[in-house]
Amino acid sequence: MTVHLHRGDLPEGLTFGDSVAIDTETMGLKVVRDRLCVVQLSAGDGDAHVVHFPEPVYDAPRLKALLADPSVTKLFHFGRFDIATLNAYLGVLAEPVYCTKIASKLVRTFTDRHGLKDLCRDLIGVELSKVQQSSDWGAPELTPEQQAYAASDVLYLHALREKLDTMLAREGRTELAAACFRYLPHRAALDLAGWEDVDIFAH
Repeated sequence: MTVHLHRGDLPEGLTFGDSVAIDTETMGLKVVRDRLCVVQLSAGDGDAHVVHFPEPVYDAPRLKALLADPSVTKLFHFGRFDIATLNAYLGVLAEPVYCTKIASKLVRTFTDRHGLKDLCRDLIGVELSKVQQSSDWGAPELTPEQQAYAASDVLYLHALREKLDTMLAREGRTELAAACFRYLPHRAALDLAGWEDVDIFAH
């Protein structure tokens, strides 16, 4: 694993191919209240790029262009939160997307354990540490431990997608998953518009 730390934006000329794994770190779990601090990305090649925003300044044209690129699929785990956060702070609604948590819920109906740590252990035999999950991501400098934690959240999403796609095909739910992924940016938009705790499809 190699972690590349960048301040405020991706470096010029960096590309990720046709799919990029993305995650975010924030000051908390309330999108409007808790600002974006870190965006981490990986092409699934063992490298992770960690974009650090030590101050609430989000002039990141290269990162924004990647998020908006319709030819690049963005891989998330619990994309609903990350998509809403990226939209709120970077002003870009990431599309098209793939969410490993949604895929897991569609095919791993034999369990209620769909966290990233669970998927990495069960599907690809990787044990993740979550020790740094609740650390101060708004600090002026990220510790090596924080950087390694951030990287671990994106390094394995490509491998997980491959495993989950096989299971989706086996269970005949590939198209259903694709429809869920297409809807996900709209679900994130609903969250930002005030319907985060309301299921508008309920009676």
